[in-house]
Order: sequence, then C-alpha cells, then structure tokens
Amino acid sequence: CKEYKTSVNLLKKHCNYNRNTIPQISEISSFLQLQTNFRLRPVAGLISSRDFLNGLAFRTFFCTQYIRHPSMPLYTPEPDICHELLGHVPMFVDRDFCDFSQEIGLASLGASDEDVLKLARCYWHSVEFGLCRGEDGTHKAYGAGLLSSFGELEYSCKERSQD
Repeated sequence: CKEYKTSVNLLKKHCNYNRNTIPQISEISSFLQLQTNFRLRPVAGLISSRDFLNGLAFRTFFCTQYIRHPSMPLYTPEPDICHELLGHVPMFVDRDFCDFSQEIGLASLGASDEDVLKLARCYWHSVEFGLCRGEDGTHKAYGAGLLSSFGELEYSCKERSQD
C-alpha cells in the first residue's frame, strides 16, 4: 500500500535502509521517536502477550535482533530482524497505526488474562497476517508475518476459486 511504501522511503532516507546493510535498531528507534513517539526495545526472543501489549501501551515495540539462518532465507518460525525491519518497523512510521497499537496496549492494562489473550489474538491476526483488498480488487498484504516471508506472502495473496 502507499503508506507502507512511503514509510519505507522515509526509512531509506533517515535510517540507512538499503540492500547492503542492516540498519541499527538504535538509529531506527531515534527516528521513530521523532516521527511517531514510538520506540524500539530489543528483546532476546518471544515475550508474553501481557508484556508485549504493555509495551504498546507505552509506545514501545519489542523487537528481536538475531537474523534467520542462511539455509532458510525465505522463512523463520520466530521473528528475526528481517521480520522486524521489513514487516513491523514501516508500520510504526505511520502515526495512525501507532495510535491504534497504543490503544490495544492501553486496553490490556489491568485486563484479565482471558481479555489479554483476546486482544493479543486480535492484534496478532491483523498485524502479523492481515490482508486487505486493494482498489483493483486484488489481495494486498499488510501483516508483518506476510511481508517478511516470501513463501507466506505468495500463498496468502494467490488468487483462488470461490468454491
């Protein structure tokens, strides 16, 4: 979508996004703070839904730093830096998306475990694997899990018969 492309162009201009380097999380975080008041916080791996949503409430996105194994360049079972930089970070350049993310996070504060799980699923199913229909009627991916995995992207956007 045009918002994603605009965000990636801003990241290229301000954060050294290019084919030859892996941008530094600290530089991206500084840029995001100026752009949308969101920040990146490195984590070693997956964290609980409650902790993840709590971070969103305070405009913090937890992201991993390792890179996928070269034997599987098109897919990784857990989020890696490619997933974060290609899938999530461009979304956090957009203020509307950041406000939406913060609202989901705020709703989780003090919520029951059951409600946290519902909020996490809602966020996960849209932000990780979201699809929408473009103006031309074709499927468009906006989920980070799709945008960072060629195999998942190809499968999810493939035209299928209605039966």
